[in-house]
Amino acid sequence: MSSVTDTIMARASGAGPAAVAVLRLSGPKSAMVLQALAGRLPEPRRASLRQLQNAEGEVLDQALVLWFPAPGSYTGEDAAELHLHGGLAIVAAVEAALLTLGCRPAEPGEFTRRAFLHGRIDLTQAEGIADLIAAETEAQRRQALRQAGGALTTLYDGWTNRLTRILAQQEAAIEFEMDDLPSDVGAQARDAAIQLRAEIAGHLADGKRGERLREGLSIAILGAPNAGKSSLMNALAERDAVIVSPQPGTTRDIVECRLVLGGVPVLLADTAGLRATQDAVEQEGVRRATRRAEEADLVLVAFATDEPPDAGSLALLVAGRQVLVLATKCDLAEAPKLIASHPVLPTSSKSGRGIAELKAALAEHAERHAGIGDAPALTRTRHRAALTEAAARLGEAVEARLPELAAEGYRTALHALGRLTGRVEVEQVLDAVFRDFCIGK
Repeated sequence: MSSVTDTIMARASGAGPAAVAVLRLSGPKSAMVLQALAGRLPEPRRASLRQLQNAEGEVLDQALVLWFPAPGSYTGEDAAELHLHGGLAIVAAVEAALLTLGCRPAEPGEFTRRAFLHGRIDLTQAEGIADLIAAETEAQRRQALRQAGGALTTLYDGWTNRLTRILAQQEAAIEFEMDDLPSDVGAQARDAAIQLRAEIAGHLADGKRGERLREGLSIAILGAPNAGKSSLMNALAERDAVIVSPQPGTTRDIVECRLVLGGVPVLLADTAGLRATQDAVEQEGVRRATRRAEEADLVLVAFATDEPPDAGSLALLVAGRQVLVLATKCDLAEAPKLIASHPVLPTSSKSGRGIAELKAALAEHAERHAGIGDAPALTRTRHRAALTEAAARLGEAVEARLPELAAEGYRTALHALGRLTGRVEVEQVLDAVFRDFCIGK
């Protein structure tokens, strides 16, 4: 990442011609650049119509100009926005003028990184902003907005403050052992640490709800050849997403389709039919199908009603795996009530029977496992790793035989919590957080 003393600029609106294009700049030269381009600084945070000129005095555009003096800006430093007519030639001419005046193009996420460095937001809020930009569904938008608004910040800062007090109590018990301190100070710290560890453990035991909503659920359709898997996928997608043929073994690789169910993004996968075969390509397809079943959040196991249940599909109905058993082609024969003690949902892609009920069941599953809950949900592997470490260090501290070891456990747990919000030295974490941001944010 380049120096924060540079003045950066980037287009904050979409690429291509448009009615309006927004250029934003931030950094110590923002006032000078804006004066040179627009003649004078407008009143802070009020849009002003100005004629923009380059260094040669050529008029580039008539634009709305906004001025945000530090610290009252998104980045916490002097910043400005230029709302231009959205023609490509106009944008290019103004960008060229900004480069001449000493600005440089911003790197991905650099505006938000500067907001973090200037204390405007913490790392969880920065990640929430990135998720808000990338949100595809209403549920994703709501979750990202909560995180960008500081829901996780409030929770984690509260834990950090409590752990800071616990560490202070433990340190006092060590440093002032011979002074007139209550004899149970260390025990009070231990009790408080046990309670805090239980709360962190409860936060971690959320079934990865936040991560699933952010990344999407994975649902795989498995079954014997000609069990109606591809037809079922087309019915759920409401389009011809995959080739359907009466010839067994048509699907040899995984075919994927993106859906939104219950406000949750879902990656639906049609797989090769499960059967023993001498065909090397089909063998690889079966292997991939089995692996996808192991990785999926939910497996739809399809049994054709006009055929007896096959061994390969029955093997999927093992304890611990999330499955939904479907009796397909129920227009050809009566569907059983149970298969291997599992309740069965009758479906027919031809007549449409059961498809609405299946969609409702999938939406309910998606909402239950990846919907918005009352408590703020952790949304990234980075969060989970830091909290897991904090809980582990707290566990070691409360079991420590020596007060000095307990204090060290509290201290390392506090450091792990600090990595969540960026309250400690985490330079190695910053690039990973901001590298996926779009230019101009």
